[in-house]
Amino acid sequence: MGCLLACAHLLGFLAEKIFIPRVIGEVAAGLVLGPTLLGHFFPEAFQWLFLGFEGEPKLFGLLYQLGLLLLMFSSGLKFQTHFSKEDAKITSALVIGATIPAFVVGWFAAGLFNITPYLGTANNPVAIKIVIAIAIAITSIPVISKIFNDLGIMHSRFAKIVIACAGIHDILLWVALGLATAIASQTGVITVGSAVQSVGISLAFIAGTLLLGYLLFNKLTIIKQNLLFRSSNLGYFLFIMFMLASLAGNLHVETIFGALLAGIVAKLALPQAVSERIEQGVSNISFSWFIPIYFATVGLQLDLVKHFNPLFFLGFLLFATLTQTVAVYVTSRLIKLDPLTSFNLGIAINDRGGPGIVLSSVAYASGIINQEFFAVLVMLALVTSWIPGTWLRIVVNKGLRLMPGDENMTPIKREDIVETKIIN
Repeated sequence: MGCLLACAHLLGFLAEKIFIPRVIGEVAAGLVLGPTLLGHFFPEAFQWLFLGFEGEPKLFGLLYQLGLLLLMFSSGLKFQTHFSKEDAKITSALVIGATIPAFVVGWFAAGLFNITPYLGTANNPVAIKIVIAIAIAITSIPVISKIFNDLGIMHSRFAKIVIACAGIHDILLWVALGLATAIASQTGVITVGSAVQSVGISLAFIAGTLLLGYLLFNKLTIIKQNLLFRSSNLGYFLFIMFMLASLAGNLHVETIFGALLAGIVAKLALPQAVSERIEQGVSNISFSWFIPIYFATVGLQLDLVKHFNPLFFLGFLLFATLTQTVAVYVTSRLIKLDPLTSFNLGIAINDRGGPGIVLSSVAYASGIINQEFFAVLVMLALVTSWIPGTWLRIVVNKGLRLMPGDENMTPIKREDIVETKIIN
């Protein structure tokens, strides 16, 4: 655990120094210490380090699940809540334009090539087609938010719209993932009724959680009688997160849904000062231990020497990137945005990052995909996290406009804020 955590932080830090998203370095830690490198060249050292006692895989499995839940909770806390009428129109158009065309193209494209070699233990072609469609359309809130923070543009209109679009259309895609896992659990037998039931339960869970959660958080959180909140603000919200995740699991909805919605409800219902304090507390505990371990454990599950097809990956990467970028670009042009803004949005929304890795790990754990396609989806998420950071850095450094409304926007980097506070 110590070696994996130290390696995840070290490689994540080095990645950031060369302007690569930290998540790439954290997954690389698992590649270095896992079957890809250490296990391939020094198999005895790998066995000693990670298979030292019988319960060790269960230990990492537990921390893997905790990291996954905290990642989704943190993503929910970044959900955007305040928009102008014009921004709401742009966001709505992008949600539709970035989700439906990309999902449909992914669905039909999955039928054009032989997916049999990539089927998991569930052996369900319908489920894997849904996963492929989601992989084309998904966007990362955590990674794109980190890129915006690093560039000092989190306060920009561009960042606000991209994060909102990512949050809304990822919720829709998690519903689709819930359907895929439900289909996979039925050993290949699926009816229209069961599909409608699965989607209906997911939508009802979302609506019920947002409505009831908002009312309860708004009325019961900051009161004297709430002893749990008074004793530990962070502990109270982690309790809520675990309860919603458990409820989601019992309703046969993906547990990550419960964690994501807990974060969204906290963001919507609480005063800004409280939600920001909770977000900071969650970040301190999550990004120091659980989330790096989660991403590093994903790397541990990859064996790029034995279970990775580089040519297939390159083809899939080009197809996924072009499909998503073109869908967003065309949508942006249709709503009268200029070419540079449209391209910036297409590149930013193409960032799959954390959710892309979550999709791959859930699909792999559910038996929808095998280890080879799992590796392809993880690498897709990593490479498409790299592209937006590089492009947006060029745009900002050259002083180009991200979108209308950001003409006079001045980057505000985190180190500048810290330095100002120290001087004051």
